[in-house]
Amino acid sequence: MKSSGQGKTVAVHQALGLLPRRVPVRQAQVAVKPALPQLRAALLTAFGLPATALTNRTDAADRALIDAFKTPSVLLIDDVQHIAAPELDYLRLLADAPTTQTSLVLCGAGAERTLARAPALASRVLTWQHVPRLEASQVPAVLRLFHPLWHTAADADLLHADETCARGNFRTWAKITSHAYAALDQRPGTGADGELLSRACSRLGPNP
Repeated sequence: MKSSGQGKTVAVHQALGLLPRRVPVRQAQVAVKPALPQLRAALLTAFGLPATALTNRTDAADRALIDAFKTPSVLLIDDVQHIAAPELDYLRLLADAPTTQTSLVLCGAGAERTLARAPALASRVLTWQHVPRLEASQVPAVLRLFHPLWHTAADADLLHADETCARGNFRTWAKITSHAYAALDQRPGTGADGELLSRACSRLGPNP
């Protein structure tokens, strides 16, 4: 998954939401360039394990994580580009344990370049999914799925805002949605028209 702001995280969460409810989905909140103890603590927390008690007890923490990975589930790690190669190899060791039934979903801008520095883990990736910028023709349908505010908006107004402001960047559209929603409080009874979109786009400044 490549450039930032293109809706990778939203897309992943939407996809994981389609899994059967019996499949637990967990997310590890990883800091920028975490050392191994920090990564281990994030993984323990994701599985609901006592990170504070186990973080400095390496063997016990590793055993607890290997045991947690026995459960059929999905573990999402976003912004994986912030993780260095040695810590990525720790993920590979957990995934390689014979008893592991947890699937890793690694998401991030430039994830393919990051994993290239950890070839042992990269070689185990089953599938890659690239999230490109929205094509103009996709914008109205995607926005109506994203937020009900856009259900009544005219295609022409949405396409104009995309051409002049968002340029296919989903994160920019999320900002526009937030500003437009807030602006509706000042215009009760109105809908998402061209004027509202123009006002919302103007709030983004010269470089949205």
